[in-house]
Amino acid sequence: MNFIIDLWIAPLSALIIYAARVMELRTKRNTIAGPILENLTLRLFISLGTLMLCGSILEYFLRVKGVSWIFFAAGWVVALCSFILRRRAIAALGRFWSLHVEIRETHQLVREGPFRWVRHPAYFSMILEILSIGLILQSWITMLVVYAAFLPTLAARIRIEEKALIEKFGDAYIQFKRTTPALIPYKGPCQ
Repeated sequence: MNFIIDLWIAPLSALIIYAARVMELRTKRNTIAGPILENLTLRLFISLGTLMLCGSILEYFLRVKGVSWIFFAAGWVVALCSFILRRRAIAALGRFWSLHVEIRETHQLVREGPFRWVRHPAYFSMILEILSIGLILQSWITMLVVYAAFLPTLAARIRIEEKALIEKFGDAYIQFKRTTPALIPYKGPCQ
């Protein structure tokens, strides 16, 4: 019985994390629609998330074949941090949250909640989510391959989004860029 638990708890956990993310993507929210400036990166993010899940499970069964409780626990801690961060980012954005790069006419520059620490907390949560699955399944090769494709996609998305935000908010956003890290919260909250 322990062998079955040791073998299956990690893949089932990764599936739960992935399913929670998919359900969150499908959640209807009270948002204001705006023109969608780009949608390729969203499709790439979804594809890379699916690749991370499938590739990691495959790597786990071919190479690992059993849970490491230390990596498993660390992966769940990272996953929970990712979920909390993303939920707080979505709550802070409120009606302005979107899966797409989408700037509204009445858009406001949000600097509260996790935006005090980083300009793109939801994207940082995606980095954490990939890491969590990699840790839980000990899928180092898959994680490196996915990050190799994910990080350039994320950089492109941030460039597109920040260009639109500068067009909308001008100097206010440029100042926000100067004082607040893009992804990694390496300094205290900025005001």
